[in-house]
Amino acid sequence: MSEAKLRVFSGIQPSGEPHIGNYLGAIKNWVPLQDRYECFFCIVDLHAITQAFEPAEMPGTVFDVAVVLMAAGLDPEKCTIFVQSDVAEHCELAWVFTTVTPLGELERMTQYKDKASREGSVLAGLLNYPVLQAADILLYHASLVPVGEDQVQHIELTREIARKWNARFGEYFPEPQALVSRVRRVMGLDGQAKMSKSLGNTVGLLESPEETWDKIRVALTDPARKRRTDPGNPNVCNIFSLHRYFSSEADLAWAEEGCRSAGIGCIECKRRLTENMVAELGPIRERALALRERPDYVYDVLAAGARHCREIAAQTMADVRERMGLAGVMKPAQAKVE
Repeated sequence: MSEAKLRVFSGIQPSGEPHIGNYLGAIKNWVPLQDRYECFFCIVDLHAITQAFEPAEMPGTVFDVAVVLMAAGLDPEKCTIFVQSDVAEHCELAWVFTTVTPLGELERMTQYKDKASREGSVLAGLLNYPVLQAADILLYHASLVPVGEDQVQHIELTREIARKWNARFGEYFPEPQALVSRVRRVMGLDGQAKMSKSLGNTVGLLESPEETWDKIRVALTDPARKRRTDPGNPNVCNIFSLHRYFSSEADLAWAEEGCRSAGIGCIECKRRLTENMVAELGPIRERALALRERPDYVYDVLAAGARHCREIAAQTMADVRERMGLAGVMKPAQAKVE
């Protein structure tokens, strides 16, 4: 298969306004892919309900994510954007895959173990999360999956599920490859953990310049710099790590030298970072505001994406059912009468 025909699948949860960690780790990397591959980008609301959520807020959150994806550069003329729950075959194929997935494989997933350790009662949905993820990908026969490094283990499981199903029912599903983001881990403003809305250490992708500055201004820096005259180590400063993503080489060199020599204060460094963030994110925010004024267009994009996906998904599941003997009650062929 030529590169132009390879399919890409990736998803994002609707769990509040996307933040710069989502942007740097996923969305920004998706944009150039749509010019090279046949891309499917999914708002994975079925994954989102494995955690506590407010039903009344879900539709608005899904809409907000769709707006952000398009504002950040995903073009409905070049890729397919859709909502997971609009295509029922995701759940059907996930159930099929649970019948070939060993329990031990699910229990050893790092993300499962980490989340389960913080739960008093572990729900089956959390355990089966990566099975649904495998169904998301393989339903469209995707060959490439852009993910962060924390999701690579799930893609390995997807490959294993494809192998097990193929071995039993015949070669059908591809074994997808992970496209690992070069942005390994975007730390939160507290400098203690990965940027996460649940931890309250994020900068929203669509926040105003003033809101962005208010958050960056109080973010943790090198703890050794207690006074303006103390030299610092940019390698342990979270603000400097964000400079790597938003600042030019010249600004990066300025921030590193100024920190090590105490030639600049942390506030100066933070202000330069904020200026560079606003320069990149400002146009996205403006496009998002314009899209919010056209809600029907956003809903039409999602509806068209779902229609396209249902056509592909229906064919996949028809093939799966036939191979598994689940094509429905069929009258046996009449024996020939000699």
